[in-house]
Amino acid sequence: MLNLAVIGAGRYGTNIIRAFKQVESELEVKLVSICDINEKVLKSQCEKYNVQGYVDYREMFEREKIDAVAVATPDPFHKDPCICAANLGKHILVEKPMDITVEGCLEIIEASKKNNVLLQVDFHKRYDPYHQQLCRDVRDGKFGEIEYGYVHMEDRIEVPSEWFRDWSYLSSPVWFLGVHFIDLVRWCIRKNGRCAYATGNKIKLKGMGIDTYDSISAKVVFDNGVSVSFDSCWILPRSFEAIVNQSIRFVGTEGIIECDTQDRGTRLCSNKNSMETYNLGFILESKDRAGNTVYKGYGIESINDFVYNITYLENGGSFENLKKYAISAFGEDGLESTKIAVAIHKSLETGQIVYV
Repeated sequence: MLNLAVIGAGRYGTNIIRAFKQVESELEVKLVSICDINEKVLKSQCEKYNVQGYVDYREMFEREKIDAVAVATPDPFHKDPCICAANLGKHILVEKPMDITVEGCLEIIEASKKNNVLLQVDFHKRYDPYHQQLCRDVRDGKFGEIEYGYVHMEDRIEVPSEWFRDWSYLSSPVWFLGVHFIDLVRWCIRKNGRCAYATGNKIKLKGMGIDTYDSISAKVVFDNGVSVSFDSCWILPRSFEAIVNQSIRFVGTEGIIECDTQDRGTRLCSNKNSMETYNLGFILESKDRAGNTVYKGYGIESINDFVYNITYLENGGSFENLKKYAISAFGEDGLESTKIAVAIHKSLETGQIVYV
């Protein structure tokens, strides 16, 4: 039996918690503890899932027998719990970005390698079946040689102004949103970033007392010469029909492929509510034959994948095979995405092209 824990029980941490709890019925794993500095949130989650709660992850590690942990703290605060977990021999699933500095990523990777533990980054865009098909087609050469691409990922304004107001000023649209598609493009074309140039604006959020970028437009050139434009923002109006607006597009010498993962064909409107679009591919709530609530979708699969991976390793599987055949994002992937994001932010500051 592998014991699991979660550090961070906020909006995304709760998704990890329920995924861990749900996979107990499939694999020999058990969610044993949750850590969060918000005692009200912690109490609610612990009572819901009947697990032990802690406000200090160090105390949790000291008191509980834990084999693997998910780190879902705010963007700038992943490094310390990850290094602590690695040094204690715990496998790690960390939310993106792995860290907002290259140095921090390197420290986490070093600790995980030194202690022979799995370090996996939750880049869940890899698990979207539409993205998987897109990447297969690109790699198979269906569109010839890829010349350029375009990506946008945008959130409604309540995300930085309400959901994460306590720390959104420490993040940005690139750290919170853009790294998802930076990783997806890297994984798709299997090349690292070479250089970046970016511009951005601080208008709307700054006027609300949140000193961070509203929007960032970046051009990234990869090692094979492919240039991809990444547009990200988190100030879409509250009236926009979905929390997230997102798509990816590649143009090659022999064709074009576009994947709109916001509008998947289902829209609704009622007398009580304005137009809405659901991303049921991400999270779909349903009932099993016994009437229990179950969750499906690529937002769950990316978390389950971590549990499958640690089960495989604990049963004698090798890191080499895992990294060769799995679609998972590992520590090195987190590092390369952070390198590109850091270059984008340096370009914002300097107005110059910055090499990765």
